[in-house]
Amino acid sequence: MTIAGSDSSGGAGIQADLKTFSALGVYGASVITAVTAQNTLTVSAIHAIPTHLIKAQIETVLSDLKVNAIKIGMLANKEIIQCVADCLVDCRIPLIIDPVMIAKSGDTLLTEDSIDTLRRKLLPQAELLTPNLPEAAKLLNRPVAENMATIIEQGKRLCDMGSNAVLMKGGHARGENCHDYLINANQEDEYHEYVAERVHTSNTHGTGCTLSAAIAAGLALGLNLPQATNEAIAFVQKAINCADLLSIGSGHGPVHHFHGFW
Repeated sequence: MTIAGSDSSGGAGIQADLKTFSALGVYGASVITAVTAQNTLTVSAIHAIPTHLIKAQIETVLSDLKVNAIKIGMLANKEIIQCVADCLVDCRIPLIIDPVMIAKSGDTLLTEDSIDTLRRKLLPQAELLTPNLPEAAKLLNRPVAENMATIIEQGKRLCDMGSNAVLMKGGHARGENCHDYLINANQEDEYHEYVAERVHTSNTHGTGCTLSAAIAAGLALGLNLPQATNEAIAFVQKAINCADLLSIGSGHGPVHHFHGFW
């Protein structure tokens, strides 16, 4: 199940999550937290869904469907964060939380006063938190990490906030390769490093949503967290490699979720 915002351009959010689930062979249910008017250039409007309806969506899905993993993306404001945290506090389903704050276009997707609520209420419930480097810095009120030692240190600090594991995504760092680091709260001096060649394309809209959804799909299929992360990174790498084939919009186009099919 994905709990996230709707992207009218189809490249990120709920749409990207459901495409990812389908491409990886798992069934996807959805809970919509916000509706955005969005294309490859901008987010022109955002409407947050009332919390009573978000609560109803979560409870109705969980009362009937067997859900093996939950991906959480855009939550828009502190009331929605509190609502989701309350609904899932006793669900005992792995939560993969992508702390969506900024769209690829640069538009804000999470209000400033919501970040503390995210830290206090939802992060302690996470099986995995998947921040990029600017998001990690924002959550910690620290400068953006610029080297491996600082990236790992910040990942450990995020684990200290309650998440069982943190995947520090290195896509915003420099270099010809992207380095992602999976840090487990129960393995203080160990981490998994994943290296992927950087693809030089502007068509990377939805990469964060797709990665966290792909990890959720892997967990739902029975993989452990390092295996699910490895498979998800490989999937996203191929989706980025094939992104230019789509030629969608005139800004940051989407990755190609169905590269394995067409």
